[in-house]
Amino acid sequence: MAEIRLENIRKSFGAFEVIKGVTMDIRRGEFMVFVGPSGCGKSTLLRLISGLEDITSGTLSFDSTTVNQHAPSKRGIAMVFQSYALYPHMTVFDNMAFGMKLSGRTRDECRQRVEEAAGMLQLSPYLDRLPRQLSGGQRQRVAIGRAIVRDPKVFLFDEPLSNLDAALRVATRLEIAKLHRSMHNTTMIYVTHDQVEAMTLADRICVLRDGVVEQIGTPLELYESPNSLFVAGFIGSPKMNFLSGGLAQPYDSHTIGVRAEHVRITAESPVWSGTVIHSEILGSDSFVYVDIGADEPLIVREAGVSRHEPGQTLGLAPLAGHVHRFDRSGRALSGHPCRLPDLPRVDALPKARSV
Repeated sequence: MAEIRLENIRKSFGAFEVIKGVTMDIRRGEFMVFVGPSGCGKSTLLRLISGLEDITSGTLSFDSTTVNQHAPSKRGIAMVFQSYALYPHMTVFDNMAFGMKLSGRTRDECRQRVEEAAGMLQLSPYLDRLPRQLSGGQRQRVAIGRAIVRDPKVFLFDEPLSNLDAALRVATRLEIAKLHRSMHNTTMIYVTHDQVEAMTLADRICVLRDGVVEQIGTPLELYESPNSLFVAGFIGSPKMNFLSGGLAQPYDSHTIGVRAEHVRITAESPVWSGTVIHSEILGSDSFVYVDIGADEPLIVREAGVSRHEPGQTLGLAPLAGHVHRFDRSGRALSGHPCRLPDLPRVDALPKARSV
């Protein structure tokens, strides 16, 4: 395992700077996830750590040793990409053992390590098969197994589940989580645009935006205490409801945010009132979309099956202690959601727009 430190890392392509002074520490044995929208720099940052791209300025260290000038093969890393990159004419065994054979490992050592990795990834019955005889999820596990047998200090995953359908993504995500538990001494860095993958896999998440770190923290820290409108809107599904103007004034803020599960439907002393537009019924939960006069409907999460019909008028109120406050620049006004007593009733509040 390795401790990784990035200190004021910058990367430019010509005059265009894509990584803008990133500084962070990745702990030994940690599962760190880089997440953000397309173009935020997360894959570029991973390639800088791997050595596949040169760092324009700044210092990258593995265990206090600067590795800026080290070739990828000298950094003790193994990478798993979105593309499986398997040799189609080789069996699963030969694909997994290929790198070890090139490095001069003995046949017995290759077999031992491949069989250990195959057992870990539930690939033992498929070692004699060709890639075309496998499902997409099995092929991705072969690619992961090929990385495991190298016994790296650091695993780098670059959107490894993007080519899989929804069911296979869930199954393979579980395999990666199990892999982390069984290889807890190996540092893992995982890139994804999918915040669900980030929330379910990470020890800590680094949210990136336009080449800058927005926030680093555990999944629950980011979910419960986002430090900006961007993080609050990016982490969580459905995204946080944002309201400004008159709806934010009682909270002494420019914008307020409240998650769908923290809005209750009430006929007594509602803070907001609106008309049901649509209900998404998922069985265990329902999401009710309510027009309260803002640019976007307010989303309310209800347990079980919602019985609210389009056109029905509902009174709504946020749960105490779960209103997030943001200033004009989009930064959180406090580290935790606020609790304000004696809010005005809905008929005393002006209409407001959302952001």
